[in-house]
Amino acid sequence: MATEPRQSFTEQRTLIERRQELQALDAAFQELRRTPDGVPRASRGGLLAFTGPAGLGKTALITQARVRAAAHGFTVLSGRGGEKEQGSAFRVVRQLLQPSLARMDGAELRTFLGSWYDIVAAVLGLEASGPAPAPDPTGVREGLDWVMTRLTVKKAPVVLLLDDLHWADLESLRWLSSFAARVDDLPLLIVVAYRPDELPCAADELRALVGHHGDRPHDLAHLTADGAAQIIRKEVGEAAEDVFCKECWSATGGSPFETVELAIGLAERKLRGTEDDLPAMRELAAAIKGPGLIERLERLDTATVRFAHTAAVLGSPFSPRLAATIAVLGDEAATEAVEKLRAARILTDGHGPEGELEFLHPLIATTIYRSIRTGFRAGLHNAAAQAVVAAGHGPTAAARHLLEVPCEGRPEAVACLREAAREYLHAGATEAAQRLLNRALQEPPLPEDRAALLHELACATFLIEPMATVRYLRQALAEPDVDPDLRASIVFRLTQALAHTDQLAKAVTVAAEEARQAASPRVKLRMQADHFVWSMIRTDDPDSPARSRTLARLAEQLPGRSLEERYILGLRAWDAVLRGEPRQTALTYAEKALRGGMSWTDENRGFEVPASVALVFMYGDQPRRAEGLFNKGIAECVAMGWRGSHLALGQALAGYIRYQRGCLAEAEDLVREGLRIAKKVEGAVPAQWYGVSVLIQTLLARGRITEARALADEHHFGEVTPNAVIYPDPRTVYAELLLAEGRHAQAAAVLSEVGNWLDQRGWRNPAWCPWQLRLASALAPTARDAALAHAQDAVRRARDFGAASIVGQALHTLAEVTGGTAALDLYAQAVDHLEQSPAACELARAQIGHGAALSRNGRLQEAADRLYQGLEGAVHCGAEGLAARARAELSAAGLRPLPLRYVQPDTLTAQERRTAELTVQGHPVAVIAKELRLTEQGVRQLLSSVYRKVGTDAAGLAGFLEGGPRHRP
Repeated sequence: MATEPRQSFTEQRTLIERRQELQALDAAFQELRRTPDGVPRASRGGLLAFTGPAGLGKTALITQARVRAAAHGFTVLSGRGGEKEQGSAFRVVRQLLQPSLARMDGAELRTFLGSWYDIVAAVLGLEASGPAPAPDPTGVREGLDWVMTRLTVKKAPVVLLLDDLHWADLESLRWLSSFAARVDDLPLLIVVAYRPDELPCAADELRALVGHHGDRPHDLAHLTADGAAQIIRKEVGEAAEDVFCKECWSATGGSPFETVELAIGLAERKLRGTEDDLPAMRELAAAIKGPGLIERLERLDTATVRFAHTAAVLGSPFSPRLAATIAVLGDEAATEAVEKLRAARILTDGHGPEGELEFLHPLIATTIYRSIRTGFRAGLHNAAAQAVVAAGHGPTAAARHLLEVPCEGRPEAVACLREAAREYLHAGATEAAQRLLNRALQEPPLPEDRAALLHELACATFLIEPMATVRYLRQALAEPDVDPDLRASIVFRLTQALAHTDQLAKAVTVAAEEARQAASPRVKLRMQADHFVWSMIRTDDPDSPARSRTLARLAEQLPGRSLEERYILGLRAWDAVLRGEPRQTALTYAEKALRGGMSWTDENRGFEVPASVALVFMYGDQPRRAEGLFNKGIAECVAMGWRGSHLALGQALAGYIRYQRGCLAEAEDLVREGLRIAKKVEGAVPAQWYGVSVLIQTLLARGRITEARALADEHHFGEVTPNAVIYPDPRTVYAELLLAEGRHAQAAAVLSEVGNWLDQRGWRNPAWCPWQLRLASALAPTARDAALAHAQDAVRRARDFGAASIVGQALHTLAEVTGGTAALDLYAQAVDHLEQSPAACELARAQIGHGAALSRNGRLQEAADRLYQGLEGAVHCGAEGLAARARAELSAAGLRPLPLRYVQPDTLTAQERRTAELTVQGHPVAVIAKELRLTEQGVRQLLSSVYRKVGTDAAGLAGFLEGGPRHRP
């Protein structure tokens, strides 16, 4: 628990006319208090903000919050922004968390942080247990969310105090802005103080959040004349004249800080507050800040002034020993300087580690810092950089000082800046790393180090300014005698950056050119793999068949001993799937590619090839193998702290595998989670395309056409065509939506374009893109012969590939467009093939189609069997629309569903049952989530569990809840 800190003299006197703010604090604390017997009551967190210009007493209110929170027995975590430390990434986060974590021994700390340890290690100043990962900013923020949530639960209730938030570093601000939205669900109160006009854009979300739920910012007002008089009379005596007090109020502008400082100065001079004392009062008022403060400081001895200048360069709080070292003062001289600056009310004790000092007010620190001559100030920063490294504070502490020093071409400065940038990259602070590397480039580095530095700078800017990344990498390639391995990494990053900036053709050209020039066979293979990757992703590849032939010839010669060879083999497997070569060919190459391993998180190779190899197994009717590879890849991303676009894409494609298996509820949950992640990440557009495509397909399979249309409209799906190859193909998915809406002609037009594009590329596999199947369905009502031709060709292509799932789907489509008695055998063949495949939903669809056809031909007993099988499968898959069709077909044939196997209503948990009841009552997911205090995703997961246990869909829940027997497949 927090202990009550020392209150400075100033802080005790600045709470005049702050009753409303103190009442707000007390009310917020009441939400967090514990019952007398120590049992926590239901608590509610919140966010409280005190705002106003400098000098209005924000710090005093934060101090009062600390004192009152401690009196309640709350845990207090605190941090404070610093004007000169805004470039130090996660500085405020460390202030908040390090004191609590420092009390834990190594084993306890590792247990407490769990799997997040290595991800947040660099942020919190801990040593990673292995090679330090380079997490993305989203992963770091989620890791910090975990740490703060866990700390809050362990030490609840918690009050988090943040002073001078306008000077907090950007990384801490961004984390706080995202985390603060969750405090209502935690026993945590966040109290912030800031100058609203100086709050950076990074805090806009937090600024908006402050205004929600009645937690409006408390804008501090200047003192009234009566308030100023109270402070003056408390120091100089009640006999102070009204005219004198009013002049004091006028001289200070109603600033509590200046009024208190003036009152103390008057008392020290033993002034009584008469009209005769006005000249002395005005002199004192002028000396509180600005030029007057500097004049007052310079009246002190040289050593004291130098100590004050050094302190201003270091920033609050600071170590007096470190300041003395930089100022070149002995212990006795430093102690004397500190005492004089205390007496002059310039310095005071800090609230941090024992012995630290800080300026009495940020205004004083700013005034002194700006008064230092430019050349001397740069010298102090340079000395500070050397001193903090010697004191063991690390390169990041030194780097912020080096940013203030003129460029002089010093190799040691470049080395320090690069090392600090690496630490920031491992903390997910890419912008901070970019600042330091830019400065290192200006120093400048030694010629032989320039290419490596440009590469590091490009990596730091990749997620922030991809166009700048391209520029830096081209400069790096222009450097002489670049190491071959470094050159390969530069080229890969360049092709990545070009691809991410919609310049895929240039990415292909760069990779091809480097492959031609490479002297090393290993590097040449690496460049060829990159060339093939970007060619496949490019939608307008001018010679796809020729490139496929080249890839096939190359792969035949490779045993797969090196990673470069395995990447080529993996690409060959994927290309075989796209072209519709025999399934076994693709699977054989995929297996060879996986021997020896393939990482999803190799920053210099990307995850495109490992993901493609995994999907080869999905299209080859081995989805369980694909899921295993995806689970491993996603776990790799999570362990590395890659919780942004990589994880979003992984979730979407993992959902796609579940969709192919017919696990529609699980697919929907996975894809929605992927889209949730993608929406939080800047520049995650490709991940959104994948997610939206899979989710629309899943919703259509579940019969939720209106919801699919709303999703398509929200993302302008169908209006914009991506320049990169996405799967499932967005245009084909959009055509499926048009078909579901009965807009056959529009669907046919879209699918014809898709067919032309794929045929030009030689991509003929309907398992990868079933455009022919959908086109046959679209043409069937108006152009039966054309529909038959497309369906028959699709069957041939499906048989060429040989996966039972796509052969069954193609036969099913052919049966639908054929019609009549001739279709019955085709339906039966479709069901036979699909029964040998993992495509459960497609099997149910074919069974229902077959049953309906049998019914129309008067073969009711056979029809009943097929329709019952299809209904059972549709319910199991979560395909509510398909199940409804089966019931309708049974009803039309005069048949009733068979009795369902009995499942007791108490099979459900209380939460599942309540979710089911609210669903039956027609409440939307958002309302259910609010009542049950869950996320919307949590509600959907509960519903999926309900449907699996009950073996029914939404339509059958009502009867189940009434206690009737129900089927569970």
